[in-house]
Amino acid sequence: MKTLSIIIALFSIAFGSFAQKNKQPNVIVILADDLGTGDISHYRKMHSDTIILETPNIDLLANQGMVFTNAHSPAALCATSRYAIMTGNSCYRSTAGWGVWGGYSKPVIRENQLTLGRLMKQANYNTAFIGKWHIGTGFPQKDNPEHLFISNRQEKRNPRVPVDITKIKIGPKQLGFDYSLSLPAGIQNVPYAIYENHEWLKLRENSEIKVIDQDYYTKLGVDHFNKPGWGDSNWDPSEMGPLLAKKGVEYIAKHAKQEKPFFMYYCSQAVHTPHAPPAEINGVKIKGSTPSKHLDMVKELDEQVGLLIRELKKQGILNNTVIVFTSDNGGLGPDIVPDSYKAGHQPSDIYRGAKNLPYEGGHRVPFIVSWPKEIKKKQSCDKPIIGMDIMATLAAITQQNIEKTVAQDSHNLMPVLKNEKGAKTHDFLMIQGGADKEYIINDKGWKLIMQVNKKTKDYLDVQPIGLFNINNNITEEESGNFINNPEYKNKVDALLRKYKKTIKSQVYLGSH
Repeated sequence: MKTLSIIIALFSIAFGSFAQKNKQPNVIVILADDLGTGDISHYRKMHSDTIILETPNIDLLANQGMVFTNAHSPAALCATSRYAIMTGNSCYRSTAGWGVWGGYSKPVIRENQLTLGRLMKQANYNTAFIGKWHIGTGFPQKDNPEHLFISNRQEKRNPRVPVDITKIKIGPKQLGFDYSLSLPAGIQNVPYAIYENHEWLKLRENSEIKVIDQDYYTKLGVDHFNKPGWGDSNWDPSEMGPLLAKKGVEYIAKHAKQEKPFFMYYCSQAVHTPHAPPAEINGVKIKGSTPSKHLDMVKELDEQVGLLIRELKKQGILNNTVIVFTSDNGGLGPDIVPDSYKAGHQPSDIYRGAKNLPYEGGHRVPFIVSWPKEIKKKQSCDKPIIGMDIMATLAAITQQNIEKTVAQDSHNLMPVLKNEKGAKTHDFLMIQGGADKEYIINDKGWKLIMQVNKKTKDYLDVQPIGLFNINNNITEEESGNFINNPEYKNKVDALLRKYKKTIKSQVYLGSH
């Protein structure tokens, strides 16, 4: 009997090893919030010897795979970017292309639209969403639970709006995610609560629903507050990052040895305001350990990434796990994080502008892909890519064919990642600006910034306001703005035609 047990054990080990080696890779997409290239020490070291904060865990990830130095977010603002990344479609294809959606905003993704979650479910993956959602969430009305509460901005005037925030009717689980731990609008907006599998996750046993207001935040010692509204009576934004990381680690541990591979879309709350860093994460001091609360949050993000990487190593699956790390838009400006700038930190690195602006600092983002089993270490690529490319790349990794009419603006990066001869990315990039409603076309380094009509919000109703040659003016010095130079009128006209042709010639997936 003892001999038989040994044989069975050896067979199990051998079979387990065989199954692990031959299954499809696990996939983790990590989306940071408001993180610029200059916030990551690996990127900052490309242009400066002044490193105010090291990010060793993200740097480790960079050294394990390919670092893209010409990567862009779909928009210079977060919510619109998140729609584009989730669907592989530019912001202008959304049902609500402009603006920032609150926690009670109508969901912007159609019922039958392909999402990252649905894509990976099609490939027979276990799927999870952890973190900031911010693409519209459906909550039931208090007096009529069968109907959704749709925000009409009335909560600005009355925080006690008739919405039941104890459950979610439409959220991650409807869009292809088996498991979810979600912050509907991050830590910066209502509702001030977190949800596990669409049910309100009480932060303490005595938690109840109450209005969270400015006085509540003041008592917490948090210096940024958006507006009063419903939330968990024990709400504390500093607890959210450690909770997300804890759940992410638990998810990896639970699914590491299962037959089906897993896909985890991990959307960190860092480094968006309010900057309320935790005292520590996993024994590493965070709060007060850097020159600013903002940099404390950058450090917290790095530790979150480190926890996920260490758990992958512990489970023996790091080698066959694809990790994509990027941000939803560029870094924060001096008006938001003055202490970081005073300390010598540059969230946008060498680039002009920051989040919400149409300059490179508003939409240049870190973008790192690691897959030790398949992708060579310590690579760098300067080809132009954009956040939407995640969709087509994951489709290629999972050997799926998706119609170009489904993820219209997504480009498969695998040929580039595998160093295939002649591998290309985009011929030109289409990038949305921020709240001032600009749009950008970048064709081989020639960048045209256009002002969209703020009243009509019509993407075809534009006025060119900036022309830069990024090839020799990467910092977009205003002296190199050729928009009013008659010698460059033909270049402006050509780019404007290409922009309008692109907008006109493709179907609006978001239309009903």
